[in-house]
Amino acid sequence: MTAIAARLRALVVPLVQFVALVTLLALTTAAPARAAAVPEPKAPAEFVALSDVDPTILQEMRYFTPHNFVGVRIDGYGQPLCILTRPAAEALHKAQVTLRRQGYTLKVYDCYRPQRAVDHFVAWAKDLGDQAMKAEFYPDVDKSRLFLDGYIAEKSGHSRGSTTDLTIVKLPARPTGPYRPGEQLVPCYAPQQERFPDNSVDMGTGFDCFDTLSHTLDPRIQGEQLKNRLLLKNTLEGLGFVNLAEEWWHYTYKPELFPDTYFDFPVSRASLANDRG
Repeated sequence: MTAIAARLRALVVPLVQFVALVTLLALTTAAPARAAAVPEPKAPAEFVALSDVDPTILQEMRYFTPHNFVGVRIDGYGQPLCILTRPAAEALHKAQVTLRRQGYTLKVYDCYRPQRAVDHFVAWAKDLGDQAMKAEFYPDVDKSRLFLDGYIAEKSGHSRGSTTDLTIVKLPARPTGPYRPGEQLVPCYAPQQERFPDNSVDMGTGFDCFDTLSHTLDPRIQGEQLKNRLLLKNTLEGLGFVNLAEEWWHYTYKPELFPDTYFDFPVSRASLANDRG
C-alpha cells in the first residue's frame, strides 16, 4: 500500500502544480484585458440636456430609432436625448417662447451627434448594397453620389455641439405617426398627406430628405410651405442661428463654443457633468 500511495502522490503533485500554473496564466492574461477597458468620454461642463433648459420643446430623436436614412439605430445614441452647448439651448428656449405665443412649438430631430455616429453614416454610405431606406430618403439620388453631392461627410458640425436639426409643430401637437420597420416607404418630397405622418407643419419635404427640394429657399417651394420655412428661419436667425442653405432643418448657433472640436461622448445623461455622480 505504501508503494501505491507513493505512486499516487507522484501523479497528484504534478497535476496540482499544472492546475495552479494554468490558473495563474489565466489570471495574468485576463488582468491586462480588464485594465485595457477605456471609459467612455464625457461632455465638457458647457453641454446640457435641452429638456433641462426648456422641457416644452418636443424631441423626436430620429437617430435613436430605425426611422432614418440608414434604417437602424445609429452608433452613439444611448438615449433619445437632445444635448447641446448651453448657449445654443438657451437660444432655442428664446425661440420657443416666441413661437408658443404664435401657437407653435419647436421639435428637434437631432442635436449633438457623436463622431462615432458620423462614422456609422460614412460606413453605410460606402456600402452600396444597402439601400433599404432609399425609397423614402434619397429616391432620386444614386447612393454612389452621396459623398460627391455633399449629403454625407466625414465630419459634421453636429459633433461640435451647437448645431441642431429641427422643425415647427402646430399646437396642440398631435402625435407623430408610428414607424414600423419594413413598411412601404413614400418619397420624402411627396405631398404631406402621402409621406410619413410627421406632426410638423408642411415644410415641403420631410426631415433628412436628400433632394434639392430640401434647399431652404428652393424656388419650387412656395405658398404655405415657404411661409413655414421662413417662420423657422426668421425666428432662429434673429437669435444667432445660421441656416445651412441646403437643409431647411439645419441650424448652428454662432459663435460656437467649440468651433474646432469634434466630440465623441455618447448621447446619454451619463455623459453630462450635471448628471454624473
